[in-house]
Amino acid sequence: MSYIQRLADYYRNNPEGYWFKPKLYGWGWMPVRWQGWAVVFVYILAVLFFALTIDENSPPREIAFMFILPLILLTATFITIAFKKGEKPRWMWGPPHTNGEANENKEGNQHQ
Repeated sequence: MSYIQRLADYYRNNPEGYWFKPKLYGWGWMPVRWQGWAVVFVYILAVLFFALTIDENSPPREIAFMFILPLILLTATFITIAFKKGEKPRWMWGPPHTNGEANENKEGNQHQ
């Protein structure tokens, strides 16, 4: 099975209906349902909105209250939604192997 096919199968295999599944490399989530993508889209739009409220003439206090504080609150909300609507994140490095694939790899390594 090709890498792309395993990747697609991993993200499609979602019987629990999670909005987010663990990323394949590192720690974190990847949106896998339309609801997850909608959360990501709204988060990006909100960050852009708050970023556009400041300019080079904005005093530090305005930057803190009009961008940094909302960014912290938005990010905390985003992470909370991902925890509640996503699969438990874990450290991963590549798509998980099924038992059959792992056995094939072991057998293949023994012949080399």
